[in-house]
Amino acid sequence: EVQLVESGGGLVQAGGSLRLSCAASGFTFDDYAIAWFRQAPGKEREEVSCIGSGRGNTYYADSVKGRFTISSDSAQNTVFLQMNSLKPEDTAVYYCAAAPSPLGASCYRIFYYDDMDYWGKGTLVTVSS
Repeated sequence: EVQLVESGGGLVQAGGSLRLSCAASGFTFDDYAIAWFRQAPGKEREEVSCIGSGRGNTYYADSVKGRFTISSDSAQNTVFLQMNSLKPEDTAVYYCAAAPSPLGASCYRIFYYDDMDYWGKGTLVTVSS
């Protein structure tokens, strides 16, 4: 079965760091871009980062640029999101999701919910001030 499983969320103080993981199974990992979305309380789900299917292209939302880094370990079918200098406004449920080629080749445009073939169930990140 197709699965995307997020882990690594938790409670952290402002200025701290967390590393999220997205473990994929049940589909051809290297044919899909993997994107991270987040949904804050009372807000719409938004894309925060993406790594292309070739793993050489990345995207970051302006709100996280310079603080978050996306990376992958293809041998383990896992994508990571290193989050540094966390702010209270980063508090959200973080989801990973997979987009197919050709859209997923390079993360050349912002992704939306309906672009994605597969979704994880999310992991909660809470940043306290």
